[in-house]
Amino acid sequence: MKNGLRRCIASARFFILYSSFFIYKIMQVDIKWMETWFDRFNHDYFDGGLPRPRFALSKSRTRLGSMACKRRLKMGRIQYYDYSIHISNYYDQSERQFQNVMLHEMIHYSIAYMGLKDTSSHGVVFRGMMDSLNRKYGWDITVMSSTRNVKVSEDMKPDPNKERLVLALEMADGKRYLSVVNPHFARRLNAELKRVPQIKKASWHISTDACFAHYPVVRSMRGRRVERDVYDEKVREMKQITF
Repeated sequence: MKNGLRRCIASARFFILYSSFFIYKIMQVDIKWMETWFDRFNHDYFDGGLPRPRFALSKSRTRLGSMACKRRLKMGRIQYYDYSIHISNYYDQSERQFQNVMLHEMIHYSIAYMGLKDTSSHGVVFRGMMDSLNRKYGWDITVMSSTRNVKVSEDMKPDPNKERLVLALEMADGKRYLSVVNPHFARRLNAELKRVPQIKKASWHISTDACFAHYPVVRSMRGRRVERDVYDEKVREMKQITF
């Protein structure tokens, strides 16, 4: 009897550990995953009333997910259309965490699609639907998700040895800025520089310096202010190019 009880307890412990492994196993999602879970959640929690939106993956560092749509004025009324749901693969998360993100965005989608009025983007209607799903079905949907201490996916980590296009700016007031620029926007940005009188000197460079790995890649005139000695050192070390 005691041996049988011990085996039952051991089996139960193994099942809990085994189940937890699959619930919390770190993963990345794809479009097929998004379609599968949208359809299941739509059937289970939204009475199958939501048409499939467009699905997209993102590399956002600040938003784990987002719901977007377009709007137009038709017959004097605002009409919403072209709905899309985006989920970020920037961070490694468990499937359970990704499911909570999907449900969060589906609540947004449901409110917009049904034309419901809410007090804010996460207002009374949103929180009511969120609390209902959490309470009835054990989900952990939140209004805001913190990315603090969340592991960045290996695929999203910047390559420290990658060549980057760097813009160096000296301003008339003596301030100095460095930017990592998206190459597709470099020529347009270079033309804009000539129309800014506050810029004393601008130069373009190619660099493999690891310090630029964590700079945001910009499309417009934005940069990080650096001290003169740092600026001079980096400019001296980089390969200058011209357009």
